[in-house]
Amino acid sequence: MTSELKPRPSPLLRLIRHHRLAAAGAFIVVIFLLVGLGADWIAPYDPNRISVRNALQTPNAENWLGTDHNGRDLLSRIIHGARVSMVISFSAVGIAAVIGVLLGNLSAWYRSLEMPIMRMVDVMLSFPGIITALAIISILGPGLENVVIAIVMFHIPQFARLTHGLVLGAKEQVYVLSALAVGSRDSRIMLRHILPNIGAPIIVQISLLIPDAIMTTAALSFLGLGVTPPTAEWGSMLQDSLRWARLAPHVMVFPGLTLMLVVFAFNVFGDGLRAALDPTVGVR
Repeated sequence: MTSELKPRPSPLLRLIRHHRLAAAGAFIVVIFLLVGLGADWIAPYDPNRISVRNALQTPNAENWLGTDHNGRDLLSRIIHGARVSMVISFSAVGIAAVIGVLLGNLSAWYRSLEMPIMRMVDVMLSFPGIITALAIISILGPGLENVVIAIVMFHIPQFARLTHGLVLGAKEQVYVLSALAVGSRDSRIMLRHILPNIGAPIIVQISLLIPDAIMTTAALSFLGLGVTPPTAEWGSMLQDSLRWARLAPHVMVFPGLTLMLVVFAFNVFGDGLRAALDPTVGVR
C-alpha cells in the first residue's frame, strides 16, 4: 500500500483557513495601507481646512464623522493620519530591522564582535522604549523625522537580539557547515544561506513591532513631542480632543477607535502569521 504525501498549503492559505481572526486582521491592515497610500484621493476634504462656524458638528451628511473644534473634517484628518502613521511605523521598523539584523549577524558570526555588540544591545534594552524615545525627542526636538529616529533607536536592539540567537542556531546546521567546507565567503553564507532560513521569525517580529511603532508615535504626539501641528496624526487628534470630549465626544471617540482597531488588527495578524509560518504547525 502506497501513500502520497499531501502538499503543504502555503502560509497564506493556512492563515485564511485556520486563523480566521488573523485573516480579518490582515484585511484591516490592507485597508489601512490602501487608505494611507491613497489619502489624497480618498479624503473628502482638505484635512487642514478650518471652518470655525462648522466647529464641533456631530456626524452628518456632509461630515460623516463630524468636525473638530476648528471645523476641520474628522474623517479627512483620520484618513491622512493613517498615512502619517504608516510612513512613520513602516520606515522606522524597516530601518531598525536592517540595522538590527546586520548587527545580530555580525555578532553571532564573528566571536570577537559578540561581546561589544551584545553588551551595547543589553544596555539599550535596559531602558523602556518610551523613555528612550522621550530622551531622543527631547534632544532632537519634535517632528516626523525625529520621531522615526527615536523609534528606530529602541527597535534596533530587539532585532539584533533576535537575529543573534537565530544565527547562533543556524551556524550549527549542515547547510552552513557544508558551505564552510567548500570555502564560501562569510558574506555569501550569511546572505545566501543563513538569512533566507531565519527570515520567517524576523518577518513576524516586524509585523508585531509595527503596531508598537504606531502606538509610540501616537503617544509622543499626544504628549506634544511627536508630529507637529497642523499635520493630522491620531495621537495629536486625541490630545486636541481632551478639552472638547464632554461637549462633543465624537472628536475623541473616532480617532481613538481607529487607533485601537489598527493596532488590534496588526497584533492578531502578527500572531496568525507566526503560526502560519511555523513549520511545525499543522504537520501530522
